[in-house]
Amino acid sequence: MGKITEIMNKAQQRAKESNLPYKGALLPSEANNLLQLAPGAKVVDVRTRAEIDWVGRVPSAVEIEWMTYPGMKANPNFMVSLEQQVDKEALVMFLCRSGQRSHAAALAATQAGYLDCYNILEGFEGDKNSANQRNVSNGWRKAGLPWQQS
Repeated sequence: MGKITEIMNKAQQRAKESNLPYKGALLPSEANNLLQLAPGAKVVDVRTRAEIDWVGRVPSAVEIEWMTYPGMKANPNFMVSLEQQVDKEALVMFLCRSGQRSHAAALAATQAGYLDCYNILEGFEGDKNSANQRNVSNGWRKAGLPWQQS
């Protein structure tokens, strides 16, 4: 079994176990592996423009806000922007700060006819630790995956 299939099988199993309404749930390292190995795979970063500019970005990610800043209101153009930038047949991996907004985006994309939607668990900054800090216990940055400061 190839590396891509192995990763996708694990992610799909996680989704089944958690009764998720989309194809799968990936750990950040798995998402990065798929980005490198799977032709046409896309990371869609759904954090706000401010988060991406101030906290950091994933090189080559498609950046479409799920919620707009300030005010954190739903982006009414999210699906239109997604359809303009990402093919419905592509392997699409959604990323946000901690995995919540990306969960909602993966669900919306699945409902809109995207066939291969995955949520990146832990997100870019990861879960908060006991001191209420992110970037300490898990997440894309903590895993040492590619990112850059704006």
